[in-house]
Amino acid sequence: MPSGPIRTVRVVQRLRTLSEAECYARCYGWRGRDSVEVTKVEPRSFRYETIVSGELLRSLFEDRLDAREPEAA
Repeated sequence: MPSGPIRTVRVVQRLRTLSEAECYARCYGWRGRDSVEVTKVEPRSFRYETIVSGELLRSLFEDRLDAREPEAA
């Protein structure tokens, strides 16, 4: 919806989609085009094996909540 009766911004037609590196370069052009690099981040590995799954932990927490005495008003 326009903000006024006269359109002040003309319609822009995109010729192609930009890559992540191109978008970064347009936003942070002052860093130089050659310094833009897209890297992949590997998922972190766990430090130790977990004994309890997230679903089991949630279930145990719900059980503890249900076992509480009602709060005094």
